[in-house]
Amino acid sequence: MQKVDNLGVAIDEAKIGNPKLQNNLQKAKRINKTPYLFLLPYMALFSLFIIIPIIMAIYLSFTNFNTIERPDFVGFLNYINLLTQDEIFMQYVLPNTVLFAIVVGPGGYILAFLLAWCLAQLTTVPRMILALIFYSPSMTSGVAMAVVWTIIFSGNQAGYANSLLIRWGIITEPLIFLQDTRFILLIMIVVALWSSMGVGFLAMLAGVLNVDETLYEAGAIDGIRNRFQELIYITIPSMKPQMLFGAVMAIVNTFATGIIGVQLTGSNPTPNYAGQLIVNHIEDYGFIRFEMGYAAALSVVLLLIIYVFAHISKKLFSEA
Repeated sequence: MQKVDNLGVAIDEAKIGNPKLQNNLQKAKRINKTPYLFLLPYMALFSLFIIIPIIMAIYLSFTNFNTIERPDFVGFLNYINLLTQDEIFMQYVLPNTVLFAIVVGPGGYILAFLLAWCLAQLTTVPRMILALIFYSPSMTSGVAMAVVWTIIFSGNQAGYANSLLIRWGIITEPLIFLQDTRFILLIMIVVALWSSMGVGFLAMLAGVLNVDETLYEAGAIDGIRNRFQELIYITIPSMKPQMLFGAVMAIVNTFATGIIGVQLTGSNPTPNYAGQLIVNHIEDYGFIRFEMGYAAALSVVLLLIIYVFAHISKKLFSEA
């Protein structure tokens, strides 16, 4: 033990008496700080646009704030009113959001994966062209997208949907699709699925293309006989990071979607709240009624819902 202590003392004395060793230690310290300097711009922007707004939203959710007067702290009153007093939220908004999310989220996710897998079977040029065609709707702005679908579901005989239905003898008079409460949410789901091939789709396409070909050869030796077995036992397990990314993007985009119904119907709230989602409800209270405290409470609830589903996705597709 005394020898070890003496050795430690000798090393400390060497550090003190050896300028070269001291310079090396200082250089190592500077190198250790370098990664944090590179992360500093990202952390600053992330804090400014993500962390601080979330903290402010949580704080405002406990207040009564009309954007003019100082926020008045009311505790959990906004959350209590959300669960007990907001009949529109419970009767229309929450069921619409759940139905929309159940269909568009998993539906768009499965469709994106199947399209990515099918495109991976093609040669480079056709795959690139088709990938661009499928991806382009997700880049379309809400206004341009609404114009296209408004023409399709126009409420007169000039609308493509009405024209086809009348020609086929299914209906005798034009239907006002975008104002009829029976069709608004259905049309929103169709439009959302059409535009759901975003970055998650590209990530899954990249994942399928980067699966090691030797795994398929090894699988054939081990008894895999068809493409479906390859898909289940090799392709999906080999691209779990891309599957997780696609799942998170599908969840966020599904629950954050709100502009579709407003752009199609031309009003917020939508007619008889038939296409009203949580995002529309937040905009209604926040930017139309200027009840920012209640809108912040709705935002926190939406954030918690997204977090829960993202956490479930992480458990399903995590490598651990």
